[in-house]
Amino acid sequence: MRKFLFVITLLIILSDQLFAQSSKPLPPPLPSREVSGVVKDEKGETVIGALVVLKSAVDTLRGATNEDGVFVFKDVKKAAFNVTVSSIGSVTFVKKYLNSDVAKKIVLDPITLKTETNLLNEVKINGTPSVTYKTDTVEYRASDYKVRANATLDELVKKMEGMEVGSDGSLVHQGENVVKAKLNGKEFAGGSISQALKNLPADIVEKIQIVDDYGEQAARTGIKTGLPQKILNITTKPDRSVGITGRTTDQYGNNGRFNTQISVQRIDANQVISVIGNAKSTVDGIGGGNPGTTKTGSPSISYRDQWSKKIQVNTSYSYWFSNNNSVNTQYGFNNTSLGPSYFSQHGGNESKSHGQNMHFQMDFQMDSLNFLQLNPSFGTSASSNSNNYTRDQIDNFRDSTGTSLFQHRLSNGTGYSSNENKNYGINALYVHLFRKPKRNISITLNASHSDSQADGGSNKLYKYFADSTQNVHLRDSTIDVLTTRNNKNSSFSGTATYTEPLAEFSLLELRAELSQSNNNARSIQSELDTATGKLVERPDLSNIYNFSTTQSRYTANYRYDGKKVNLSIGATAIDYKLVGTKVDNNTFQNAGTSRTNFKIIPAFRFSYAWSRTQRIQLNYNGANIDPEFQQIQPFTDRSNPNNIIVGNPNLDPGFNHAINGSYNNYIANSRFNISLSAYANFYTNKITTNTLNIRTILTAAHDSIPPANGNPGIPAAAATYKNINEVHFINLGGSHSYGGGYGISKQLDDRRYNISLNGSINYDYSTAMSNNILYHNTAWRFDDRFGPRINPNDNIEINPYVGYNLTRTFTTSPKGYSSLYQTTKLAIDGRMYFLKTYQVNYSASKNFVSGIQNATNPFVVNVGFQKEFLEKRNLVLTFDVFDLLHQNSFIRQDVTADGGITNTISSTLSRYFMVGLRLNLQKWGGRPQRNGKNMQRRGDGSFIYN
Repeated sequence: MRKFLFVITLLIILSDQLFAQSSKPLPPPLPSREVSGVVKDEKGETVIGALVVLKSAVDTLRGATNEDGVFVFKDVKKAAFNVTVSSIGSVTFVKKYLNSDVAKKIVLDPITLKTETNLLNEVKINGTPSVTYKTDTVEYRASDYKVRANATLDELVKKMEGMEVGSDGSLVHQGENVVKAKLNGKEFAGGSISQALKNLPADIVEKIQIVDDYGEQAARTGIKTGLPQKILNITTKPDRSVGITGRTTDQYGNNGRFNTQISVQRIDANQVISVIGNAKSTVDGIGGGNPGTTKTGSPSISYRDQWSKKIQVNTSYSYWFSNNNSVNTQYGFNNTSLGPSYFSQHGGNESKSHGQNMHFQMDFQMDSLNFLQLNPSFGTSASSNSNNYTRDQIDNFRDSTGTSLFQHRLSNGTGYSSNENKNYGINALYVHLFRKPKRNISITLNASHSDSQADGGSNKLYKYFADSTQNVHLRDSTIDVLTTRNNKNSSFSGTATYTEPLAEFSLLELRAELSQSNNNARSIQSELDTATGKLVERPDLSNIYNFSTTQSRYTANYRYDGKKVNLSIGATAIDYKLVGTKVDNNTFQNAGTSRTNFKIIPAFRFSYAWSRTQRIQLNYNGANIDPEFQQIQPFTDRSNPNNIIVGNPNLDPGFNHAINGSYNNYIANSRFNISLSAYANFYTNKITTNTLNIRTILTAAHDSIPPANGNPGIPAAAATYKNINEVHFINLGGSHSYGGGYGISKQLDDRRYNISLNGSINYDYSTAMSNNILYHNTAWRFDDRFGPRINPNDNIEINPYVGYNLTRTFTTSPKGYSSLYQTTKLAIDGRMYFLKTYQVNYSASKNFVSGIQNATNPFVVNVGFQKEFLEKRNLVLTFDVFDLLHQNSFIRQDVTADGGITNTISSTLSRYFMVGLRLNLQKWGGRPQRNGKNMQRRGDGSFIYN
């Protein structure tokens, strides 16, 4: 009974306590709250531009998802509401949410839109555009471009609008070279574009981004200076961000041809370990590239990781070698005010080079307000070159009185050179963010040093003749010299930048830069003494000099960063100083030179975005063009007696006013893309040349000597002369250039058909002098290409195209010549798959060349066969034949600075076959996780460590 009473009493006490607690007043509901969420499609990819409507008893709010698929509603009055999400091509999403009315922020679970299928023509429409134009970034959604299993990244990228992938692994986007590769926001394989394109598998890619990169400081602070570099950034799919992928290729052929490649990448969120190696002996020049047969190799290893929440590292080491042998013939003419100088030359060349590069980057996020980056680097390189040649040159000159200055010179000889270089440096970046939003200060410091040693020699024999034949020989002369050069350069620079917010979207930028470059050079020349047979140093031809350049830049900008408009306008003051000294080899005293220059230039950058798929940009940038020391040297370089270089210590630095703009529009529903670009350069005090053609005595005149004592005597003879060039450096104004590019593409039938038209127009106007006579050269260049990409089904790929190139040059140089060079190219390449595991690939091009004497019109055909094995079809047998018809003989034409023409005929042994095996391996482990949750990502694909 007592126990029973005790239990009853205890329950009464507990119930009283519970009642007392429940009687406490609950916190009142908040008057408003923030609601956010993310919208994705069935593939897990974010949906841009989806319409989101939030309704409650007192709320009706509308918005759209941003570039990351996120929507945010502020000031939501009620915690119970309905959300409706709609997007073109998707089933409308409707859901009612009941939430706590005391939560300040409500984050909804990810919303997934299901694809709506239109039965008409069986076309699936996706509401997210394939191409979006963000600030400084063009983004492609990889899943919209179909490639077969085991394809590499280059096969995916070449299907994207505005992309051109070269056979050497180069990448051009909308007419501009892409220079560096990143994977999930960080450099991949030392930034090598070709390594990324040829070794990464296509099926791991979620997005491809082409970024206008202004450097790490701009990425951290938003302050952009100078001209950007085009960067390729590859973001991986979430379920392809933990695992390992490997690829190996081994091919061997006739005439010693081989191609061996191996690549292994281990990916775990921000950790990437990559080992890539390749070695090959192939022909360089198929399709009109550089001549010769080349052996190359480039093993590399890279490691990137996030060691902790605060520390990230990225390091790489690479070694490379290249050996090239080539034989070519050149012919053409050089322009002078006295007339043309015609030449023809035949020779062979053997070059070898090797080098290594290593860099280490550490990012230290000290706290939420302070960031430090350190980036030391080291590199060495060495090269050697040997050549032999025969050159026949006729100067058909006449002076202003009509007197002939004719010269016929035949030269032949050998030359060799060797170069060694080592360099090291370190870059440091510090960024401090203040508590006030958008207020920050950043400091960069750079230091580098390079040391190069170059040795070279030449043995040349010159023969002079009286007319265009080789019948009347006048005289021989020889040159046998050895030159040793050493150059040391130390460079230092520092930058401090401060930004102060003025309003919600506007900022004030203040920036100061100081840079200095110090050079120390020695050039010692020795000549063969014919009497003793020994090399004797020639102090009159040797040079010992040093010079330094110092530049200060002070910039003040007003910047406006709105939702659609981005504007930066201001001014930059530039103070430039050049100081140099040279040892006088006669007095052993220093001869010095000093130049200063100051100017103020505007700074301007503007962009406007109508939407995520349409934008326009306009930029202005001004920069000094420093003279080389050979140009401002206070002495005359006579190391080549037929081409004397006269320095001008009174040279000013040149300056370039550069304006460039672009317009891009991708119409998602029509899959129509248009890209336009334009540029203009205006040069002041441009450094150019005044070339003097000087007549010097070859043989002296003499009277006749009568016969005597059995000596037949010598008839009287007039003096003979030879022509030499004396090059002077001068500042001239008036040079300018304009140009533009365009790209138009239209995709049909779910991208089975892609029609593209792209090209460029360039105009260049440059001034110079010849024999103290001012003249200018103009050049027009047109380059256009049209062709469809045809994929009627998964087994057929056909890519025909026609290309047209025209180069037209004019000159006002007296007795100068104009030129017209045209090339029309008809080409086709593609692949055909049959019986599930067989493939035939092909490429053929026919070139029609006009404007060149003895021009060839080669027809180059390459064919290949592949057979896939194993369950995943990842073992492939390959057989390829190159230049099947043996017609790879091209003539390349180059226009020289004086308006002359050089035509090069390359001898290329490019017909060969190769047979081999290729193996692809992959293993993936799902999405990256931390503390049991999926890791979130930034816009560049990098993962966030919380």
